[in-house]
Amino acid sequence: MPDDPRPRPPEEPAPGDCCGGGCAYCVNDRYAEELAAYREALAAWLRRHPGAAP
Repeated sequence: MPDDPRPRPPEEPAPGDCCGGGCAYCVNDRYAEELAAYREALAAWLRRHPGAAP
C-alpha cells in the first residue's frame, strides 16, 4: 500500500557517537527508545499486512 509504507528502522549510532561520559541522556538511550518504537510500529504494520515478510 503506497499510503501505508513499511516502517523503517532507526539509524544505529556510530561507535564514536557515544562519548562514554555517562550522560543523562546518551545517544544510545535515544536509539533504544527509537528502536522500541520502530518494533511496535513494525508489529502493527505486519498485522495490517499479514502476507508481508517479517
